[in-house]
Amino acid sequence: MAKLFNGGIIATGSYVPEKVITNHDLARIVDTSDEWIVTRTGIRERRIADPHIATSDLATIAARRTLESAHLTPQDIDMIIVATVTPDMHFPSTACLVQRNIGATNASAFDLEAACSGFLYGIIVANQFVATGFCKNVMVIGAECMSKFVNWKDRNTCILFGDGAGAVIVSRVDEGYGFLSQVLGADGSGAELLMLEAGGSRKPPTFETVEKELHYIHMDGSEVFKFAVQTMAAMAEEAVQRAGLTKEQVDFLIPHQANIRIIEAARKKLELPEDKVYINLDRYGNMSAASIPVALDEAVKQGRIKKGHNIVMVGFGAGLTWGACTIRWAV
Repeated sequence: MAKLFNGGIIATGSYVPEKVITNHDLARIVDTSDEWIVTRTGIRERRIADPHIATSDLATIAARRTLESAHLTPQDIDMIIVATVTPDMHFPSTACLVQRNIGATNASAFDLEAACSGFLYGIIVANQFVATGFCKNVMVIGAECMSKFVNWKDRNTCILFGDGAGAVIVSRVDEGYGFLSQVLGADGSGAELLMLEAGGSRKPPTFETVEKELHYIHMDGSEVFKFAVQTMAAMAEEAVQRAGLTKEQVDFLIPHQANIRIIEAARKKLELPEDKVYINLDRYGNMSAASIPVALDEAVKQGRIKKGHNIVMVGFGAGLTWGACTIRWAV
């Protein structure tokens, strides 16, 4: 068997729309309040894309910022993976649109759908291509326009989601750095707990599907919460164990930004102090596949993640899906 290369993240970038929707704004259109939302979720505001802006637009800006951070040209990218559940269209892929937009003429491109776990699925897939030598530089982007699929009359879901994009480049790194562990999983028996039912081949768009509001996000909040609390904490711990590390050796946790109580459960499971967990949930809400890469980029830009730090990333999503990894920061 050929020698495997060490894969790791060498650059990050992100973008969120300028428009802010606060809890007080939502209280004017649905029966809710700032106190009710903050107490149950930890969210205070979220970013919303303008009507003419699509997921590929957000992803393109994040991609360009990541290339700039990496000091690479678009032609240096061998593959582009976009994790999203809100693509511009069924086909072509959002990744192909990003490839065109940034001029990455040497890159293959495809979309990956694992909902809020999508970015973790994406970087773990990317690492396989880097480790085997098939690719040198893989760009992974988590990008979503969740606001376009939210029912703004449903107070249980419209308070949760926001728009944004985050990107990384997975490349070869020095020995001892990069991915130390990788965890992926799914349980399709929970598919109905969080779904966007219509618009696909089972229920193509019709007057009936529109009237029944089947083109909006539907969620069994209590069941998803129970699944998430148990899964995210357990997967974070498993990622640390698979890396051969102790909890004391974890320097930073980047969790999926869905609910502050879920994040707290994972933090306590790893016995981490609050300053070792990055949280931007209060400012952005749940950006699905974009949540973790945006949080990662902000933590890097703030200097909270440094070379040699052991970073744990963990998330869960519709499917049901989950993922986690431990990375020793290489740059």
